[in-house]
Amino acid sequence: MRLARRPKVALFIETSNAYARGLLAGVKDFIRCQETWNVHLAEHGRGDLPPGWLTHWDGDGVLARVETPKIAHALSALRAPVVDLSSHRHLPGVPTVTTDNEGIARLAFHHFSERAFRRFAYCGVDRFSWSLARGREFEQFVQKAGYSCEHYVAPPAVASETDAETEAIAGWLLQLPHPIALFCAYDARGQQVLEACRRAGLSVPEQVAVLGVDNDDLLCELSSPPLSSVIPDAQRTGWAAAELLSSLMRGEKLAPDLHVIPPLGVSSRQSTDVTAVEDVHVAQAAHFIRDHACSGIDVGDVLAVVPMARRVLERRFRALLGRTLREEITRVQLQRVRDLLVGTELSLAEIAGRTGFRYVEYLTVVFKREFGQPPSVYRQEQQSSSTAGAGASAASPRARTSRAGSRK
Repeated sequence: MRLARRPKVALFIETSNAYARGLLAGVKDFIRCQETWNVHLAEHGRGDLPPGWLTHWDGDGVLARVETPKIAHALSALRAPVVDLSSHRHLPGVPTVTTDNEGIARLAFHHFSERAFRRFAYCGVDRFSWSLARGREFEQFVQKAGYSCEHYVAPPAVASETDAETEAIAGWLLQLPHPIALFCAYDARGQQVLEACRRAGLSVPEQVAVLGVDNDDLLCELSSPPLSSVIPDAQRTGWAAAELLSSLMRGEKLAPDLHVIPPLGVSSRQSTDVTAVEDVHVAQAAHFIRDHACSGIDVGDVLAVVPMARRVLERRFRALLGRTLREEITRVQLQRVRDLLVGTELSLAEIAGRTGFRYVEYLTVVFKREFGQPPSVYRQEQQSSSTAGAGASAASPRARTSRAGSRK
């Protein structure tokens, strides 16, 4: 019996960072669940030249993060179909799957605005198009809220990711007004900014709150203090790209669309654990609520900690944060409820107990009032759409697709 030939697929995806490894995990899930490929994954860096073996490669398809024009030129010479996983769009004639920079910037801004920040800054890397895009999108959200955003501009003579650049960032940070919310293009940049804050003598998060992207757990936890980070859906991005390549290798005709995969949320750590208000009592109340809301506290417990009359504290709290004390307690509880609904298989009764709701029925009523659907429906929708192994298509409701060249 002649065995069916496995499609031969090359992966031009580096393994040096958490996002790329997430892409590879999504590809792996697709192969295990849908079809078997003969995969070639060679050592490859983002800026490497095309390998010599590519000239004579006789495979059936390629998944690649096309980061340079030279790689793009080499891949365009192949007869095999290609799916790109880079937002650079060096190969505009092929389908591209990438993370949603607008969604990442939106989550970053909301994370900071919930902490009452009124001053904002962005630290990116100009040589990466996705970094520039995140900076533009973040600034747009800041400006829509009526504020301005400072941008780090690297000195011409300073090489990127060097000790000299860390010193340059430290000098820039000292010129900014404080407290300030600083969004970084990715986690490695965030770690560098934290070191720059240390050299500049700036406290984190009290003077500078720092947020990265990719949620590289090892890198974030090694940072000092631990770095908060936006979580891209890298696994689903990898799955979607593999699914598109599978269709192309079957002979289907696909338009060179850009498929945009939304991020999952924000992993909050110590680098943004602050409320940026000058009123000490309001900040104290907000911090107490964030630490204890899921323990079943009420407004009376907050007043027992903050030495101020209830009417005065309520007035100041609402003026600075736009919410009452009770509303803030509920907001923190419901955020934790959403995290547990998506990230665990706990029952609603267990979630209610862990988030300070005495009764499941009351949790359901409050959740539906705030989000327009019961928690059980929310869990079903979120888990089915965010799990790459579920076989979700890049054209599903959580992904946005645009014609080539219409979105960077």
